[in-house]
Amino acid sequence: MSAKDTVLEVMKKEGTPLNAGRITEISGLDRKEVDKALKALKDEEVIVSPKRCFWEPKK
Repeated sequence: MSAKDTVLEVMKKEGTPLNAGRITEISGLDRKEVDKALKALKDEEVIVSPKRCFWEPKK
């Protein structure tokens, strides 16, 4: 499973907007991997930010 898939899975499982630090804690991934995955997911418009620095899957 890629970092993007892991990050997206964590977001869906939690059901609330998460910041990169919390995603890192839950997933066990390196912070740099999480940041790269979030950027890629944002560029693909798979995730949205309901408030600054917090992300959730697009509905």
